[in-house]
Amino acid sequence: MTRLTFLGTGTSQGVPMIGCGCEVCTSEDSRDKRLRSSAFIEYEGLNILVDAGPDFRYQMLRAGISHLDAILLTHNHKDHTGGLDDIRAFNYIEGLPAEIYCEKYVEDSLRREYSYAFTEQKYPGAPEWHVHLIDARPFTVYPNNGQDGRIEWIPGKGYVHVPDTGDAAGTGHSHSCLSGTPATGTKDAGAEIIPVRGMHYRLPVLGFRFGNIAYCTDMNFIPEEEFGKLQGLEHFVINCVRRGHHISHFSLEEAIATAQKVGARHSWLTHLSHRLPKYADLCKELPEGILPAYDGLVIEG
Repeated sequence: MTRLTFLGTGTSQGVPMIGCGCEVCTSEDSRDKRLRSSAFIEYEGLNILVDAGPDFRYQMLRAGISHLDAILLTHNHKDHTGGLDDIRAFNYIEGLPAEIYCEKYVEDSLRREYSYAFTEQKYPGAPEWHVHLIDARPFTVYPNNGQDGRIEWIPGKGYVHVPDTGDAAGTGHSHSCLSGTPATGTKDAGAEIIPVRGMHYRLPVLGFRFGNIAYCTDMNFIPEEEFGKLQGLEHFVINCVRRGHHISHFSLEEAIATAQKVGARHSWLTHLSHRLPKYADLCKELPEGILPAYDGLVIEG
């Protein structure tokens, strides 16, 4: 059984949007209050987070999440990576580096935007990340249980990741590995994740399939050859920001057509903006089997 909790279902500015007095932003329906898009998946005994945007801290607290085995990043935009500094709380409580799975261009972006997390002479208390490089091929996520080492205090460096080789002079750099290959040692049984390639305007992004649930956000095109990865789903999650054409996201009309092509038993719209109707009104106009998601919604498949 796979269980997905929607931690956030809003677009990059969230709903309500700062300074807006439209009927959606002023709605009293809690389902119209949307944090930036993110999902928590409980799969094969693992706790997996998809994206860690600016609302990451509050999302963790609101959902009562105290352990993460992996963080999967769909792409490098700030509304999906802007909360990664708050990983420090998990580092501090568990004494473990965060396991981050992303494409090479995403890691390159993280190195620029969070340079202090990758330097050898680290500021004490900087976040500790253990980066795995992935692409559109299936990869395996493993339990974050300290087999790859823990975080220790190194004089002059602060808290750093010390690999399980026992090397107390660890560099504190991230370790990269292709397709989720274990970094060191023998791993416990992991869970296979199937990436789904999509395009976010000209930017390649990844969605992910976890058993009978697939989560695809920030796309406006899925190549024909990727639809084979989406067959036989119980739940399909797809992004949608508004009616009419959008340069980098599926429109409402396109999202409906894509969901119907996939043919899952249930489809859910996420990454919703205030330019769509209020939750209750949007539900009334959607085809059977397709509904808007909302923060806190839990689906199982």
